[in-house]
Amino acid sequence: MTTPMLGLRTAIYKVSDLAAAKDWYAEAFGVAPYFDEAFYVGFNIAGYELGLMPDPMPAGGKADNVLTYWGVEDIDGEVARLCGLGGTVHAAPANVGGEIVVASVADPWGNVIGLIYNPEFSLPEG
Repeated sequence: MTTPMLGLRTAIYKVSDLAAAKDWYAEAFGVAPYFDEAFYVGFNIAGYELGLMPDPMPAGGKADNVLTYWGVEDIDGEVARLCGLGGTVHAAPANVGGEIVVASVADPWGNVIGLIYNPEFSLPEG
């Protein structure tokens, strides 16, 4: 089966303080941004784009209607680490079938960062 969709390319989080968010995400994901302008900050996370965009909306006014999961090896450890950086638990780690475990943490700007441990996942070849 073919599809015109090529796969995930970019996850964007809107933040009210771009400079503070840039520092927070650099620490949270362990990588410096490769693109850093007043209108957008971009990080390369294992070949995928994590983008930050300025948004004056306060954190409490955001809805979590889209959830992107970032793969991790130690979901409990990552939830604890992100919370130690100022995030808050949005959804505690929960088994969703087999060995797959998901959780989510809200960043200081109200964005929800999904985390997933999925030993069955692999990227397509090519």
